[in-house]
Amino acid sequence: MDSVAPMHTNVTPSTPASSPGRAVLLNSDMGEGVGLHEFGNDEQLMRIIDVANVACGYHAGDPDVMNRTVELAAEHGVAVGSHPGLPDPVGFGRRRMVLGPEEVESIILYQTGALTAFLGKHGLPLNHIKPHGALYGMLAGDEELMAAAAGVAKLFNVPFFGLAGTAHESVCKAMGVDFIPELYVDLNYGPAGELLIQRRPEPTNPDAAADRVRKALDGGPVLAVDGTELDITFGSICVHSDAPNSVAVASAVRAVLDAR
Repeated sequence: MDSVAPMHTNVTPSTPASSPGRAVLLNSDMGEGVGLHEFGNDEQLMRIIDVANVACGYHAGDPDVMNRTVELAAEHGVAVGSHPGLPDPVGFGRRRMVLGPEEVESIILYQTGALTAFLGKHGLPLNHIKPHGALYGMLAGDEELMAAAAGVAKLFNVPFFGLAGTAHESVCKAMGVDFIPELYVDLNYGPAGELLIQRRPEPTNPDAAADRVRKALDGGPVLAVDGTELDITFGSICVHSDAPNSVAVASAVRAVLDAR
């Protein structure tokens, strides 16, 4: 199990996630396949989510997969953002690499540019950028690398999805890039607010996921694995498509959001 993106705990949100200024949207990482080998429950989830983060070719998502995923999103009225990862398909982008800022900028720009071609084909705009796996965590803990990533978001004039209380947020704020903080319901948090990433996703209890969202929307804490209370600012909720019962988890979260 890897830990990703330490966050500041006990942070009081300046704007509660449930405030009327911005709806809380449900997002999912999708298009994570190569050729005939596809992972996830994309087709079913497209009927439930608001936003799809589409893999762009490095950790997964070849041209045909990208095309089909964007087409599916267009059919269901789902917004699409890029989900660029590290060039490591064997490790599914979940192993860290040593990269400089220019390399980070190039791999995000390259992958996002590829996705925008398919978005143009299907008449959709680029909605946001949300890095995948180890790249997500690397940017959260390194302001210099994050500045390179935020520069790409600024170039495309789209928001950046990430974790509150990390370099994701502070760099976006400094560079004038719109930032959308996320809450995770199918990953556990460590006592410092870090995400605990498993190489092979395990099923999440849908009732527990719904309860986490319900309490967080009411301003309550999210419990870390050791019972530490974490105050997490969020404007979007992520459910991973490749988890075994992701459709049931997303449906449970959707019911809570619709009730609000």
